[in-house]
Amino acid sequence: MTITRKVEQIADIYAGLQKEICQILEQTDGKAVFEENKWEKDIGYGITCVIRNGAVIEKGGVNFSFVEGEFNSQMERLLGEKANHYAATGISSIMHPINPHVPIIHTNVRYFALDNGTEWFGGGIDLSPHYIDVTEARNFHRALRDICDRYNLNFYPKFKKWADDYFFIAHRNETRGIGGIFFDRLKPDTNISFEQLLEFTTDVGHAYADLYAKIVNEKKAKIFTSEQKEWQELRRGRYVEFNLVYDRGTKFGFESNGNSEAILVSLPATASWEYNHEVKQGSEEYETLQLLKKDIDWINL
Repeated sequence: MTITRKVEQIADIYAGLQKEICQILEQTDGKAVFEENKWEKDIGYGITCVIRNGAVIEKGGVNFSFVEGEFNSQMERLLGEKANHYAATGISSIMHPINPHVPIIHTNVRYFALDNGTEWFGGGIDLSPHYIDVTEARNFHRALRDICDRYNLNFYPKFKKWADDYFFIAHRNETRGIGGIFFDRLKPDTNISFEQLLEFTTDVGHAYADLYAKIVNEKKAKIFTSEQKEWQELRRGRYVEFNLVYDRGTKFGFESNGNSEAILVSLPATASWEYNHEVKQGSEEYETLQLLKKDIDWINL
């Protein structure tokens, strides 16, 4: 079987997962529906699903893509591999809520194959609250640990650490949020099969929609002030900084001549930056900043 055919088979599964995620998020919002935009380029095809101006979700996207092509020198430098041809498929999603008490959430699952015989899965799920709720963080990490433990007891501690290190805004010396799990170059071996890794990534995708629905339903009616909205805009600015400066998926998307509109749908509708912004000690904003750190044991905090 060629790598193209094998990746196409995974793509069919991920396209179905995209539909399921969109259905759950539409039901959660209760007002807006996803706009579905299919695209085709020389490198492949995809479906960009965008939701906006909802009852709960201000802007969000759930992207699916299948791409293939020449493995060029830029990709070699980015991925540290030598090959002639690549094929990849995956879904990615980010939700930006209206209410600042509801967090931003992100997921990505993907499969990548090279004609040199190398193949791997990658992805993860993470939460970026504008205001950190320790109980919410604990429940979120417990759910992710439970998923990981079904496949390998080492997955959660390893992938949680990986997320802390990856979703880090170095020039701010703060994490993007409370993390979650992140994994890359995950390959089958004597302890886990290809089929199990594929199932693990689809479980992560399903958890993304289910966990967010639960969080939204708990917090969507919570009252917020204009000052809290201003803080939300500043935290969105941090999110933009990470995605444009550090995110490898964004960089690879542009390097592979991907659909720029689909890549940038991850950004919020609005964000702000204030020069030398300071928060009042002891405030909710101050307490959130104290928790934007690596290696916090959220489950036992």
